[in-house]
Amino acid sequence: MIEKAYKLLAIQEKISNRAAKDLIDRGVVYSSGKKIVVARGEISNKTKFKIEKINKPKIIYENKKIVAVDKPAFMTTEEIAKNYKDFTLLHRLDKETSGILLFTKDEDFHEEAVKAFKNREVKKEYIAVVQGRCIEEVTVNKPIITIKKGNTLFSKTADEGKDAISHIEPLMMEGKISKIKVTIETGRTHQIRAHLKSIKLPILGDTQYGAKPYKRVMLHALKIALLGYSFESKEPHEFGHAMNLG
Repeated sequence: MIEKAYKLLAIQEKISNRAAKDLIDRGVVYSSGKKIVVARGEISNKTKFKIEKINKPKIIYENKKIVAVDKPAFMTTEEIAKNYKDFTLLHRLDKETSGILLFTKDEDFHEEAVKAFKNREVKKEYIAVVQGRCIEEVTVNKPIITIKKGNTLFSKTADEGKDAISHIEPLMMEGKISKIKVTIETGRTHQIRAHLKSIKLPILGDTQYGAKPYKRVMLHALKIALLGYSFESKEPHEFGHAMNLG
């Protein structure tokens, strides 16, 4: 017999159908080592599931002006913002991207911070595990255009797009897998993902941009500095594990 994946998961985990569908949509449900990606897909009723644990967001710094939160993968920025309703969100990270997420507590400081982002006075440093051999530093200076289809956003390099600059530095290489550092001057939607795809170094797990499936999109917001503040989020352990795939 066959059953829809989310219904079978709900039965096995003794949770609601809605909660089961949410887990699959987040990308944290596996069977036989493979991620279940279609909640309504039909599978054998003998299928056994494994659910990856989602870490909780945590505040790593807070004062009267600014709050730095360590964002886990598999949670949207909007979900995290609901947990901190007294703070004002300053920027966003994609759902599967982990790392530093900033909020402000003071209105005047928020305006200063927004200006700093607009004036490119914020230093943002990411690490990523990518498919391919990255053996030298490279700067990608290619405009990006973002297309919206339903609830999905997709960015690509195009002459008619908005200017976007990413600086890439190799950190480690194992076979055909590389760990890299990416420093961005601009903050376009999916900028790093689109730029890395354009130089044939797609981020591991980023199937939307042509990479092989993995546990998650292997992108982490490591450091961010603005207006005299500097914050850092520890590299997740799965980044080391991913290098073993090389």
